[in-house]
Amino acid sequence: MLRVMLALRIVGFCILLADDKTLRRLNRDFRGKNKATNVLSFPGAGDYAGDIAIAHGVTRGEAKASGKKFADHAAHLVVHGVLHLAGYDHERPKDAKLMEPLEVKILGRLGIADPYKAAA
Repeated sequence: MLRVMLALRIVGFCILLADDKTLRRLNRDFRGKNKATNVLSFPGAGDYAGDIAIAHGVTRGEAKASGKKFADHAAHLVVHGVLHLAGYDHERPKDAKLMEPLEVKILGRLGIADPYKAAA
């Protein structure tokens, strides 16, 4: 089981790496958007942080299009999903200014380049 420190407590979460059809269905059923997406987060309850679902095909395509390794992009999506489970969001610019630097810092500690910098 993967564990992460959130709000000074050790909590669990699950990661589902699924096909794009599954993420499309989840996105439609839970967000009303009938299209595949790269990552979805589903908050849990109590000491369980929740679930993160990642679309393999979307993630692979995004990684290829941006010249990133699949593993690095998938790790970014996991970090992104965990931050959502911790209550962070990026819908509004001021929220993104809080969330994105945290993603960059965490990924940096994992040896992964800043995903928001344009490829040189």
